Parts: sequence; structure tokens; C-alpha cells
Amino acid sequence: MSAPTSSNPVQLTLRGSHGCRKAVAPVSDLVIAGWTGRDEAALQAHIRELGALGIAAPRRTPIFYRAGASLLTTAPAVQVIGKESTGEVEFVLFNVDGGIWVGLGSDHTDRKAEAIGVTLSKQMCPKPVAPEAWALADVAAHWDELMLRSWAISDGRQSLYQEGKVSAMRHPSNLMELFGKFLPGTAMFCGTFGVQGGIRWADAFRMELEDPILKRSITHCYEIEALPIEG
Repeated sequence: MSAPTSSNPVQLTLRGSHGCRKAVAPVSDLVIAGWTGRDEAALQAHIRELGALGIAAPRRTPIFYRAGASLLTTAPAVQVIGKESTGEVEFVLFNVDGGIWVGLGSDHTDRKAEAIGVTLSKQMCPKPVAPEAWALADVAAHWDELMLRSWAISDGRQSLYQEGKVSAMRHPSNLMELFGKFLPGTAMFCGTFGVQGGIRWADAFRMELEDPILKRSITHCYEIEALPIEG
């Protein structure tokens, strides 16, 4: 008898060529794909960027970390321990409701814990996602034109944190093939790129996935509350 599998019912608005619908997407398997860059030079630069924080280089690239599905949230605010964590904008693949969908998320990560162990750090923070996703088939033909951006908001001031095309990361079909078991109920964060102005704490994190061809965007913003460290 197999062990029971828990799932996190994430509420999403799914937009496809035949219209949009609201769905409760039960996610039971959360995957964080890391070191997914297509550009080897940029990939090594990001490895050095994190290495300056004491974070060890990965054993292989890309690499697929696992985290509890319960970490996924569409809430407008999250709580974290201290001020050592930061957001990272990523496109997110969902195998839910009978199809493959692309959405937007932040691999919010505790950098202090990451220096101890990356797998540990992936489990330390909530993983915010936008409550909307597009049918992957609708953007497949112009995939490399999609843009990702994020902004760090602190003391009421907003600054651009990340910006670039999704073409900086491996193609969704390649990531799903390499993972090998992208089954119904799976959500996969698919990698990020370097930041502007250095990795830093923010009181809030805003992010966007833009489709300049179909002239639409998915956006999401979440506030970050730092809980005290008592020992």
C-alpha cells in the first residue's frame, strides 16, 4: 500500500485559447529547478554571485530540488524568519486540470540557510505564485519573447531588481524532459537570473511575466514580514 500523498489546493485562473476558468489546482509535488541558464557565462556569473555569500556551487546543472507543496501560496503577504531572505522571479510550470500551464512565482529563499545547504533553504520560506496561468501551448510559438521582471520595494521606494527574457533559461519542454516525471499535480519553478544592485532584503517584492506578442502580463506583489529571531 503506497503512502498517502498530501496536496495543496492552489486557486488559479487558467487562461487558454478557449477562454478562461477558475480552477482549484491540487499541487502535490513542488520542484525547484536550479541553475537552468542557457548562457553558460551568465550561469557561472550567478554561481559566483551566490558564492560570494558562501553558497556552494551545485553538483550538476540543471539540478532539481524538492520542497513541500504546502509552501505554495497566492497570498498577498508572507512571513519569514529575520531579514536574510530574498525573492527571485521565475516562470512556473503547472501540470494541473488536464494541461500544462505557465505562471509566475518567486523562489523566496533564506540566504543564510542557503549557505548551510541549498535543499534546506528551499524549505525555509513560502513560495509565492501569481493566481493566474496561461496555457503553455498558447505561448509556445513565441516563447523566447516572454519577459520576466521583478522589483524590490523598501521604505516606500521601488527599484528594478531583475529583468530579462525567459530565453535566459532552458525551454520548458527541455526542463520537463530532464526532470523525467512531470506528472499531474506537479509545479516546477524554472530558474532565474542575476540581480541589479546586489542581493538584498525587501519589504515587498513585485514581479511580472510579460507576453509582448499577445500584449498581456501576469503580475503579483507580496509583502514580507520579518519575524524576530529569539535564539
